[in-house]
Amino acid sequence: MNKLLNEQQITERIFSHIDNKSTDLGDTVWKEPVASYLSQERFDAEIGLLRRMPVAFCPSVMLSEKGSYIARKAAGTPLLVVRGEDGQIRAFINGCRHRGMPVAKDSGCARSFVCPYHAWTYGLDGQLRHIPGREGFPGVELQDNGLVEVAAAEKGGLVYVNQSGPIDESFLKNTPDFFSGEQQFFDQSEYSDESNWKLIAETTMEGYHIKSLHKQSFYPYGLDNTNIVETFGANSRVIFPFKRIEKLRTIEPCEQSLDGMITSVYQLFPNVAVSILSKHSTVTIFEPLSPSRTQILIYRVTNRTSDGSSIELEEAMRDAVFVKAAGFDEDREAACLIQETLEAGANQHLTFGYFEKAIVHFHKQLAEHLSA
Repeated sequence: MNKLLNEQQITERIFSHIDNKSTDLGDTVWKEPVASYLSQERFDAEIGLLRRMPVAFCPSVMLSEKGSYIARKAAGTPLLVVRGEDGQIRAFINGCRHRGMPVAKDSGCARSFVCPYHAWTYGLDGQLRHIPGREGFPGVELQDNGLVEVAAAEKGGLVYVNQSGPIDESFLKNTPDFFSGEQQFFDQSEYSDESNWKLIAETTMEGYHIKSLHKQSFYPYGLDNTNIVETFGANSRVIFPFKRIEKLRTIEPCEQSLDGMITSVYQLFPNVAVSILSKHSTVTIFEPLSPSRTQILIYRVTNRTSDGSSIELEEAMRDAVFVKAAGFDEDREAACLIQETLEAGANQHLTFGYFEKAIVHFHKQLAEHLSA
């Protein structure tokens, strides 16, 4: 993994950009065909990719207790992810081996999973424990009919799931550490928008639109088109500075802290964004539902400060309210409006320039992985 800049390097580069009225630039203009946002064939290929890659599923802290679980669809597949009695994370296809009924719903904490259809019962390890009226199922052995397991692993405060193969240890080694056990999960949101998943994901990967789209929301606090953009593997990190970072100019470099001065958005390829904000962090998952519809899942956790102390829950909650008011809904609306014009046939491609380096990297990686 490419080594990411440290805090001092970030601060120096931001001040250089402010002083020179510049920003990090790419070296390629990318033209992405409109068909990539409309085609059912392309959509199906992307779903296939999501099913054969390790994809972040949720923050680990959401599954901190033994028996805690989350049941939801990922890339169209009903999954059940649970922390077992041995403390290990496991993931299963959420379908009873009798007639296919999901055995869990939403999230919670359980000692076992009982199918609501006929009460076949499974342990936290996915093993079938009980069949009511077992004499009616000769030849159906408990040990052969556990929930179907898929690969799951934890790294750096995130749970990753790979639906079609093992999770390579080198993949985990090259993913950043985001969260610790001291951080607290405190909120989640879910939205369903009429846009292709890539359109809304692209809004998180550039600051070229800050002043124009967020003039009354984020722009009063943040700098327009002044970003640090780094890529590591198929992923990227885009740093958005707040105007208040100017306060650091009068502080000795060894005493400077970027807490509350920047937002760092990590795009974890393909469809997850981890945003480290002032007082809280979010894990945002863009789940494709169709070529023109996306489910957006957002999980929120409290932040740590640079000295390792925890942010108070009330502060994190206030920060979350501000972030939603400071542009998130505007990004979503923009993606939906773009989807409408794409379907009208006005453009044959979307153009991404030097200011949109992370988006170009994203589309290059997507093209490479889909053709592999």
